[in-house]
Amino acid sequence: MKRETNVKRSLEGAGGLTLLRGNEIARLFEGRESRIMESVRQAYLLKEQGDYSAPNCPFLRFPGNTKDRIIPKPAFLGGSFQVAGMKWVASFPGNVPAGMDRASATLILNSTQTGQPEAILEGSIINACRTAASAALAASVLREGHSIHSVGILGCGPINFETVRFLLAAHPEIARLRLFDRDPAQARRFQEKCRDLGGTRDIALAPSAAALFRETDVVSLATNATTPHLDSLDVCRENSVILHISLRDLSPEVMLDADNVVDDVEHICSNRTSLDLAVQKAGNRDCIRATLGAILLGQKARRDGQPVIFSPFGLGVLDLAVAHLALDLARADGAGTIIDDFVPTPWRERRYVPIEIGNRVGTHG
Repeated sequence: MKRETNVKRSLEGAGGLTLLRGNEIARLFEGRESRIMESVRQAYLLKEQGDYSAPNCPFLRFPGNTKDRIIPKPAFLGGSFQVAGMKWVASFPGNVPAGMDRASATLILNSTQTGQPEAILEGSIINACRTAASAALAASVLREGHSIHSVGILGCGPINFETVRFLLAAHPEIARLRLFDRDPAQARRFQEKCRDLGGTRDIALAPSAAALFRETDVVSLATNATTPHLDSLDVCRENSVILHISLRDLSPEVMLDADNVVDDVEHICSNRTSLDLAVQKAGNRDCIRATLGAILLGQKARRDGQPVIFSPFGLGVLDLAVAHLALDLARADGAGTIIDDFVPTPWRERRYVPIEIGNRVGTHG
């Protein structure tokens, strides 16, 4: 019989598998945006220094279905993390009309000494937080020397809501939010959720996507777009930052004419992202200037003056870094469930039922 205990002990030496549910992780992360951003920053630095592994991942799709997908993201992150595992993340847009979240995810962490599973974590909270933390970190780095007073939101869903939360945590000077969604009702619901965050900010709906680029310092794009639908950024402000989180909103022509910063060149040039289409069109990758990690390390400089587009593919090492933080917080708090007998007894120690002579597999009568 499976034995489960909620006891306050560390994963090391426990000999069991830790299970962390989504609501537990959400509670552990409350008020800890800065720690999550620091974990993401450290992951980017280690990635840039080569102390990581993140194979390019295929998309699992279904015959005759171009909308739904499940993505495996295996990774290893070194440094002080020393963590390996995989995120299994699903995107099913049809969930939203049914009142469910579009994305769901599960994270498995394995021991880097034995390979055995050490933890299973609900992954959608971690996925949303690492995405938002990455975006807020990029905005801070790419706007260095310039305050952020206004933010535009294109796509009023959960990822952009988390992005707003992390941007506000990193930049309390933000005074204006401008929102646009193809569904005005969704934009109004998003507006009310933003008001729940407190403060006296001016939060208003924008009349068009173009208005966001014209009126704000930072624009975050997190939509369900599968093909580009924005053909110009001519109205952008000087030194503005476009957080291209959904990766497929901007036309190849826009990308070829832009200052592009990414998290990983190989990953971003795949799966028909806007940059993948741009690179195919140009026949080279010259339009990609730098990785965020290189800028963090001082190997590349932020360009002053023109707008910059940050396109994060969403590396598995970020999920591992944030999952590592979740486990640390859970150990300190006594949260989670430890399953002592998830891994079976080693086969050398296992007792087997003798096979009777004449009881041949596959025979009858």
